[in-house]
Amino acid sequence: MSLDAYPVVTPIQVRFRDLDSLGHVNNAVYLTYLELARIQYLDRLKLDTLRPSIVVARIEIDYLRPILLGEEVAVGVRVTSIGNKSFRMEYGIAAGQELAARATSVQVWLEAGRPAPVPTAVREAIQRLERLPVQGR
Repeated sequence: MSLDAYPVVTPIQVRFRDLDSLGHVNNAVYLTYLELARIQYLDRLKLDTLRPSIVVARIEIDYLRPILLGEEVAVGVRVTSIGNKSFRMEYGIAAGQELAARATSVQVWLEAGRPAPVPTAVREAIQRLERLPVQGR
């Protein structure tokens, strides 16, 4: 499974503590893997004010196959849409050469604890990273 379609790919080391009693990665741990990839994506935007200004409003995961200890795992992430006050991310979790899970999340931009428009600088940084044409609002 190639993660070439994702501008940011985060390698993940599966730890023994990630496993459940069946010997595969616990479903809740996938959220941590997504978080690691999301943080790396946001870091790549190089915007100092970004992280304290967003919250995850929704996450959906489709589990396609178990991930086992010792497998090479990587998470690809990209932004698929930017709304007025939120943006949507899509993830692929690969284990070995197979897609183990797909996920999406919605992040909401906040100012003073309330939803607010995604700033132009953030939009432009995402568009640059995604290699999309920069559009006016």
